[in-house]
Amino acid sequence: MSDVALTPRAEGAPSSARAAAPVIELREIVKTYAIGDIEVRALRGVSVTVERGDFVAIMGASGSGKSTLMNIIGCLDVPDRGWYWLDGVDVRQLDEGALSRVRSRKIGFVFQSFNLIARTSAFANVELPLSYMGVGSRERRERAAAALESVGLTDRAEHVPSELSGGQQQRVAIARALVTNPALILADEPTGNLDSVASAEVMQIFGDVHSAGGTVVMITHEEDVAARARRVVRLRDGQILSDTVNERHDRNTP
Repeated sequence: MSDVALTPRAEGAPSSARAAAPVIELREIVKTYAIGDIEVRALRGVSVTVERGDFVAIMGASGSGKSTLMNIIGCLDVPDRGWYWLDGVDVRQLDEGALSRVRSRKIGFVFQSFNLIARTSAFANVELPLSYMGVGSRERRERAAAALESVGLTDRAEHVPSELSGGQQQRVAIARALVTNPALILADEPTGNLDSVASAEVMQIFGDVHSAGGTVVMITHEEDVAARARRVVRLRDGQILSDTVNERHDRNTP
């Protein structure tokens, strides 16, 4: 499928999916898994909209459906029923190749386990997504350097992951997510492997991204981490229990 498939489609699109489309628009998402003879309804008609520049935490107990929702938002899985527009693109219309391009161009992933290449420098880890996109070497170097500077790791650019603390590795992972200038930063338990000091540093970076107009969706089970988001969406049994503006939210307070 050609890159034309990555442009917003007028046919069947929501009224908002035009000039100022939300970054995420999910409508009546249903996802069911079969485990042996048992049918598990992971998502039961979930609808969520995330506007550009929002910061949303998704919370829920084990089995609530939050991991399934993250996989669908990240184009790592597809719903059985429902509609999903990502940055104005109707994801239903995309084949595997186009979905891969959407993931690489529109989503910056941050994982709990960092997912860095072990024997490669921080700089090379950050630069790698740009290589896949075919960005020229000079621009790659400039953008990777700027991304590392934005997370305070210019002086660790040539260190491999084993020479970095957990917090520093996660900051490299955030720089890698930011370097492509994605429409969405999607973070899965980004502080799950960190101590309280490193967690505060990482959340400050997400706060800075949000303050600069970036869009962040974060999966977390930690209440103090979710308190840094502007909105908190809570799931239970595959349905949205609540979707509220966070009264404790403060972009500038770690």
